[in-house]
Amino acid sequence: MPEYEFRTIVFPRGAARSAIRQELADHAEYGRWELHRTVVYMSGKQRAWLRRKIIRVPRPPALPSL
Repeated sequence: MPEYEFRTIVFPRGAARSAIRQELADHAEYGRWELHRTVVYMSGKQRAWLRRKIIRVPRPPALPSL
């Protein structure tokens, strides 16, 4: 099963929808984040959870010493 790292972004009540969309698009394009979940609270505050896959690269075997 893949491992993910998560990032939470909180937007204030008066944040414009276009500004939120631009912020999330920038994270997706440049940081390789994907949208995992969003919540809009009764106070108007919005919270978005982003995630990206952790890629583990196996270490190559050591070369024999001469």
